[in-house]
Amino acid sequence: MSKTTIDESTAIAQTVQHYIDGAISGKGDEMKPAFHEDATIFGYFGTDLLSGPIKALFDWNDENGPAEELRAKIVSIDVGGSVANVRLELDNWTGNRFTDLFTLLKVDGSWKIMNKVFHLHS
Repeated sequence: MSKTTIDESTAIAQTVQHYIDGAISGKGDEMKPAFHEDATIFGYFGTDLLSGPIKALFDWNDENGPAEELRAKIVSIDVGGSVANVRLELDNWTGNRFTDLFTLLKVDGSWKIMNKVFHLHS
């Protein structure tokens, strides 16, 4: 792995950390710096498909409240120039376990999550 890839992976992990911190605090506004303003979300919460603008995540997070016992682990970061994929495992997000897959794009020198697809484990 080249130094450039390591540096980019560190920057990407810092972007994802905004998302994790917002989950822990229960404040959607703390998540926003991780996401592009036009980002989208897709996944099933129970039998309901959550899809559309990322604002749905921020609203859900605000309503759900703090996840102070959340354990988060970045499983993989795959960088290809100005694009990247991240797999994040989240355990005990107020009793739920999720697998998140993020697609990121380097926009104006900063990594932004463009899309979040998630799986809620039963």
